[in-house]
Amino acid sequence: MKYASLVGHTPEQSPSSSSFRGRIVAVANQKGGVGKTTTAINVATSLALDGHSVLLVDVDPQANLTSGVGMKGQRAHGGTAYEALMNENADPASFVLPTRVEHLSLIPADRNLTGAEIEMVPLLARERCLQRVLEPLRARFEFIFIDCPPSLGLLTLNALVAADAVLIPLHCEYFALEGLADLVGTLRRVRGALNPALDIEGVLLTMYDDRTNLGQLVARDVRDFFKDKVFNTIIPRNVRLGEAPSHGTPGVLYDTKSRGAAAYIALAKEMISRHAQRAA
Repeated sequence: MKYASLVGHTPEQSPSSSSFRGRIVAVANQKGGVGKTTTAINVATSLALDGHSVLLVDVDPQANLTSGVGMKGQRAHGGTAYEALMNENADPASFVLPTRVEHLSLIPADRNLTGAEIEMVPLLARERCLQRVLEPLRARFEFIFIDCPPSLGLLTLNALVAADAVLIPLHCEYFALEGLADLVGTLRRVRGALNPALDIEGVLLTMYDDRTNLGQLVARDVRDFFKDKVFNTIIPRNVRLGEAPSHGTPGVLYDTKSRGAAAYIALAKEMISRHAQRAA
């Protein structure tokens, strides 16, 4: 069964103009447990429910994004993200699977990705393997979200080279800030050598608990550093978002009335608003 729109808009057709270029966003943070995969799944699903054509790309060997949208163990005609990265002659469209959510597609991952970083080392232009896969798909999707591994290895580097921008989920706790300097440094190096146009889509505060002083202090420090790059939308700590992956269902569909679902729908709207302002 496919899920219909919850937002109430009439779904739009996929882009058909030959000049159209969808936006590629890497969801990245080398620290695990910050809500990276949850964010990729739920903002993508929210946009799809609003009628936008969206592709999710799982390049994390844990394949949590793939299972989180109910596609665990499934392969496209051409295979998974592993085959997409390693087979330069394959048709990128052959790795795309439809999901149960209308307008939402997936390039799935499996455990084979674990060895991909080692196998990619001797390849020419090894940092551009994912770019080769995704560039032809820009004309088909308005948004492409890449779920990166919790590391700054070759898979994440591929995502940053392929992307227009990076969305950084940040857990509202002290230790979440420790690795932020490393990520910012990596973004600078990627801009300098491989992808000069790479932008920060936004910093997203996640698992926020407004009852704690620490959460408020972290939020203030992050806003002081990143200024207007921090999304106004904050993702609260929410049990229902945590339960959803075990059911293979995006949180915005698992409990449509939860605070977490409302926050991700608000984030999708904020992203659309920001894109409109940039285009104006």
